[in-house]
Amino acid sequence: HIQDPASQRLTWNKPPKSVLVIKKIRDASLLQPFKELCMYLTEENNMIVYVEKKVLEDPAIANDENFGPVKKKFCTFREDYDDISNQIDFIICLGGDGTLLYASSLFQGSVPPVMAFHLGSLGFLTPFNFENFQSQVTQVIEGNAALVLRSRLKVKVVKEHREKTTVQNGIEENGVVSANLEKEVGKQIMQYQVLNEVVVDRGPSSYLSNVDVFLNGHLITTVQGDGVIVSTPTGSTAYAAAAGASMIHPNVPAIMITPICPHSLSFRPIVVPAGVELKIMLSPDARNTAWVSFDGRKRQEICHGDSISITTSCYPLPSICFRDPVSDWFESLAECLHWNVRKKQNNFAVEEEE
Repeated sequence: HIQDPASQRLTWNKPPKSVLVIKKIRDASLLQPFKELCMYLTEENNMIVYVEKKVLEDPAIANDENFGPVKKKFCTFREDYDDISNQIDFIICLGGDGTLLYASSLFQGSVPPVMAFHLGSLGFLTPFNFENFQSQVTQVIEGNAALVLRSRLKVKVVKEHREKTTVQNGIEENGVVSANLEKEVGKQIMQYQVLNEVVVDRGPSSYLSNVDVFLNGHLITTVQGDGVIVSTPTGSTAYAAAAGASMIHPNVPAIMITPICPHSLSFRPIVVPAGVELKIMLSPDARNTAWVSFDGRKRQEICHGDSISITTSCYPLPSICFRDPVSDWFESLAECLHWNVRKKQNNFAVEEEE
């Protein structure tokens, strides 16, 4: 029996007490919704509200005397400094899809359920409308909501760590003044949890990227072009769709590999099982280095000898649905991407004789 994806529900073992509110920075239109939501959570529901410190530094919030008593009840944190992963029961996002991606980046392990309000430009991943936020938030607190578990990618970047050392007196054997030399002193390993996609591209170089893609240790292809996108089903409707890939429902366990402007007519996007391990490295004869980014963040250079390993993470992002996973997804396709939206063909006029 295959489980119906629409049957996943949010249930609480005990009532939630703490909530993280994430607001899009530098957007004045969100100040009033943010204030209303925080006052409702603290005064009506007696919840502990966590807010990022830089949000409260906004002059419009800092100088609002009416909001002062509420603001004093907040718990604040700073990205990359404070670990709040074990203190949050659920998350509320105010903004666009980028706000949800940011929420994902804050939790490199288990992610609390996320309720996302559509207050940004696209809103594919943010199904809730803010007009009736009180009743919708109450439903979530009571545990009456459908869930979609959005798979994430676990990415491990291994770099040959090079340390710059200067030749003694700055003079080489031939008498030429020497630049700093690079010396290998071990490996540097970084890990990331990615909700949308990993993008490997050619960066500022004018040459084609030349990267090898391995699947479970076997070389499957070499990408010659502008780069390659490795995406989750959630990310299939983002950069991958723009690059010509199919769109995959978030409940499908899969990883998508999409070339960016490949220098080959036959290089089509492919879907592989979620359980495989992908590895991406510069080809030995590549003319230039490559660059990699994770959900559009942490962009960095990849040199010869470096590697990027990608697998499906065991920590998905539980996204709270407005209706259910199937209805929400098709509604987003029509509303945000205008999928198959067109005027209907006219029918034939029926003759009176017929």
